[in-house]
Amino acid sequence: MDYAEFKRIIYANYENTGRTFPWRTNLSPWGVLVSEFMLQQTQTERVIPFWERWMKLWPSPEALAEVPMPDVLREWSGLGYNRRGLFLKDCAGLIVKKYGGRVPETPEALAPLPGIGPYTSGAIACFAYNYPAVFIETNIRSVALHFFFKDREDVKDKEIFPILKNSLDRENPRKWYWALMDYGAVLKKLTVNPNRRSAHYTRQSRFEGSFRQMRGAVIKTLVSQGPGSTDEIKRRTGIMKKELYKVLGALEKESMVAEDAGLYKIKD
Repeated sequence: MDYAEFKRIIYANYENTGRTFPWRTNLSPWGVLVSEFMLQQTQTERVIPFWERWMKLWPSPEALAEVPMPDVLREWSGLGYNRRGLFLKDCAGLIVKKYGGRVPETPEALAPLPGIGPYTSGAIACFAYNYPAVFIETNIRSVALHFFFKDREDVKDKEIFPILKNSLDRENPRKWYWALMDYGAVLKKLTVNPNRRSAHYTRQSRFEGSFRQMRGAVIKTLVSQGPGSTDEIKRRTGIMKKELYKVLGALEKESMVAEDAGLYKIKD
């Protein structure tokens, strides 16, 4: 398929069925950055109320940078992957300290910030500043696989990047990526997920009883009920001591939890 026809199909779908989200209408760079952190591994519809409440509470990096970490994690509760909340607060502090409170404009400047990888740096630059970055995520990958690799298995992202680069709408990259993502979302409802033919496809591990679930339970009890000893945390969460020590060790290593006089608490 040639790129002109590809773009015609993608944009036609967007004009007819394009989605609307609050971070697409409020294009403040800070709001875009917050949305990208929240959208990592979380369904879009679930993010909307969290994003709207967050932006009322902390509408700028300066506002978030001053907030104690327990308050941040309390508001983050329900989104999962609490480290993202930690990284977001750390990002706010660095943006204030290093960039005078202004979110950086390019992927290269964004990349060193905590919790920001290649996709997130490109997405923030594109959606906040209409910067013509080349990046890939699950919906974008689905679209490329559907149109350009119909009969292929084990397709690597390095094969997809040239297609994204050559088809990029450089006059309005923001709209183009919105259109790609929205087409990918439709694809997943109408056909077998094309991402299964990606070399990078992995099924998400079971949450119930997982290490991730135990981490979340520990964070939740420390946020809602305050500091506690290992015995108290065990009683609150039902996590056995052996697993609990592993969880607490991991959280300490990530600077999310601190131990003081035998009591564990959310690190400020």
